[in-house]
Amino acid sequence: MAESKWVEPDLSFVKQLKTLGGDTLKKCYQCATCSVVCPISPDEKPFPRKEMIAAQWGLKDRLVGNLDVWLCHQCQDCSTYCPRGARPGDVLNAVRSYSIAEYAWPSWLGKLVPDGRFWWLLLAIPVAIFLLLLSAIGHLHIPEGEIEFANFFPTLWVDIVFVPLATFWIPLTFGIGIYRFMNDIHKKAVADGKAKRKDLNIPDFLKSILCTLPTILRHSKFSQCTENKDRYVPHILVLFSFVGLFVVTNCFFVALYILQVPGPYSQMNPIKILANASAIALLVGAIWMISNRLKDRGENVGKGSYFDWSLLVLVLGLVVTGGLSELTRLAHLPALAYPMYFAHLVFVFCLFAYLPFSKLAHLVYRTLAMAYSRYSEREPCE
Repeated sequence: MAESKWVEPDLSFVKQLKTLGGDTLKKCYQCATCSVVCPISPDEKPFPRKEMIAAQWGLKDRLVGNLDVWLCHQCQDCSTYCPRGARPGDVLNAVRSYSIAEYAWPSWLGKLVPDGRFWWLLLAIPVAIFLLLLSAIGHLHIPEGEIEFANFFPTLWVDIVFVPLATFWIPLTFGIGIYRFMNDIHKKAVADGKAKRKDLNIPDFLKSILCTLPTILRHSKFSQCTENKDRYVPHILVLFSFVGLFVVTNCFFVALYILQVPGPYSQMNPIKILANASAIALLVGAIWMISNRLKDRGENVGKGSYFDWSLLVLVLGLVVTGGLSELTRLAHLPALAYPMYFAHLVFVFCLFAYLPFSKLAHLVYRTLAMAYSRYSEREPCE
């Protein structure tokens, strides 16, 4: 006699998935077309058919911490060929969005960031912080003379805000989320028979991460998609522009505090050239990604939820305000340059402070999931 199991659907979980972009999940009638057409689904225990069953039934414990949810790259091949318009790619994206909030610490911020009702509050927090600082140091005005942003918002005070964010806040909040995530996917992968290795050896897992990095940097999985191949180039542009800007930020930090060489720097400075090239690449990539989202691909392919769009708008705001800050400074327009610089700092703060709770967190979680799939010997190391 077959073993019986009591199934208790979580209806609130289903409702939340719908608000996160998975509103079509009930249309699925389990034809398995999605698992057949997916170019990156593993041969053993393929996705996303089984995940669609779990989503329909509200089986939260089968989805949060599910390794396969993160192996999906939202190619949308499954959604394009779905005969019912159930959009499995969007459903799995909704599960990932929910999972980011589930693993987040503090939990209240994990719930606040993806909620479209509170975008104004997330922006108001850095605006209030910066206005209070400017008021406290007596810089709540536009300086006269040659435009130097340090005369408006002293570099030391900028770093007092951002250095703790980068060195304490992000490692702490992300570290707790990653710890919860790794324990969860390992436990469930072993229980579901997706892991040939039952232990979780940290040195060996780190080797798996190194093995996975070339796949990430080349975006190899994206190149296997057929429906959304045009996502490949803009994703590459955005990824490497962030890498370039990260290098630039650290170089200027060393130049200022170690070499004692303050800015502004010449436009012909090699690091400045890298900064401008990275900013242009980020702008092109962001606009390209937005354009792809707006394309009419038919009712079977969604255009993204608030959680997806909030990141695109943030990135676009970040690069536009940064570029206009520089251009208005070079054009000697202080009435525009200083407010634009202030707006740029607000966007940078939002990027740093909300990173572990935003769509950008998927870059870390998906990398870890791909590394774990190789560590557990479910997928070979490329």
